[in-house]
Amino acid sequence: MASAFEYAPAPESRSVVDIAPSYGLFIDGEFTDAADGKVFKTVSPSSEEVLSEVARAGADDVDRAVKAARRAFEKWSALPGSERAKYLFRIARIIQERSRELAVLETLDNGKPIKETRDADLPLVAAHFFYYAGWADKLDHAGFGRRTTDGNAGPNPRPLGVAGQVIPWNFPLLMLAWKIAPALATGNTVVLKPAETTPLSALFFADICRQAGLPKGVVNILTGYGDAGQALVEHGDVDKVAFTGSTAVGKAIARSVAGTDKKVTLELGGKGANIVFDDAPIDQAVEGIVTGIFFNQGQVCCAGSRLLVQESIQDELLDALKRRLSTLRLGDPLDKNTDIGAINSSEQLARITALVETGEAEGAERWSAPCELPSAGYWFAPTLFTNVTQAHTIARDEIFGPVLSVLSFRTPDEAVAKANNSQYGLSAGIWTEKGSRILAVANKLRAGVVWANTFNKFDPTSPFGGYKESGFGREGGRHGLEAYLDVR
Repeated sequence: MASAFEYAPAPESRSVVDIAPSYGLFIDGEFTDAADGKVFKTVSPSSEEVLSEVARAGADDVDRAVKAARRAFEKWSALPGSERAKYLFRIARIIQERSRELAVLETLDNGKPIKETRDADLPLVAAHFFYYAGWADKLDHAGFGRRTTDGNAGPNPRPLGVAGQVIPWNFPLLMLAWKIAPALATGNTVVLKPAETTPLSALFFADICRQAGLPKGVVNILTGYGDAGQALVEHGDVDKVAFTGSTAVGKAIARSVAGTDKKVTLELGGKGANIVFDDAPIDQAVEGIVTGIFFNQGQVCCAGSRLLVQESIQDELLDALKRRLSTLRLGDPLDKNTDIGAINSSEQLARITALVETGEAEGAERWSAPCELPSAGYWFAPTLFTNVTQAHTIARDEIFGPVLSVLSFRTPDEAVAKANNSQYGLSAGIWTEKGSRILAVANKLRAGVVWANTFNKFDPTSPFGGYKESGFGREGGRHGLEAYLDVR
């Protein structure tokens, strides 16, 4: 007799999204082939099936797109903010209407669980367009205070021009919204290059732009590899560069734009510390730890990949954490019960595997949750390391996978010292019942975002960004507008 509690799959239907066999570049309001005819395939990380064939942009295509954006800029920037807002509101509503379709698409192309794309990514994507639509006619009141020729502060901050934007594969549609929404609200036009492993949601967004009646050339989407991104960043007629991705590429971008007039924001890697004090509610902290490092398979720049736990509760906390990890369900990302989806690519899986092997070789103790990995696709079981020191590679390098390094501390000062002992400075978390301790510790942490008794909570009204090798500039909130405005 079957158990009353036997597992029952709850798969989301693939039929809600219609993926074409091939896609072109989106330039000047039309889909077009690459100038040299090159294409590449995008595959589903959970099954390795080919989803579609996509045009691969080259330098000539970048030039075409930038010229289209420049032509569109004159009319788009001249529109009253209230008129630009109408387009942004329309885009936001269409995203809401097509959210189920887009969530399934993102899960297929990225590998993350449907409950994350459905319940986290898509609501935030729409929220960003709604939020910045509200700002479009209020820029004079944003408090930036543009300087006039006589040195006096004045209103009327102006758009920069053409924004070249390069986004990563971990949150494809959400990173697109972070970049495009404030750029359009402030009167700029956009050329955006999505990651080569996740091009589809950006191409569907191009269709949403046409559906919303957005003027041609205001948004251009170039699918391709790193050479296309480099050509976009280095193009002489690009006024603003916005990049989210690895620190190594961010450094290369910084070098390439040095000495130019381009305005730049970089949101790069992280090695966030999640600090748990002895008075923290254990069960709540465990849930926050799981959210911090295993959300999106740990492929999050602000992931809480370093757990700093006070010595007196270390054993109790680790026991509870291992019990919780043993209940996580890994498998089909389209199943609404799935907690852990697929790693985005074979290359990323190889990097995670190599760093984990390094951790073991350096003497850290590995524990992986008991789970059966599917035979096809790219998978890695939720893993934690104990007996980790600050000298270990896994405590220093960004793994960008479902791997947690556990360190201990005795005093708040030691916790702060260990948390700040990193080349990164993007995020941190604090778990304690004392508000005074939260404020005291948060003020000492060199991190752009500090969460208290929660983790990975995002809101379009809140700025996001880092220090040190985590980049510079802020996205989101009022601060995110300034990156796309001339306020000198």
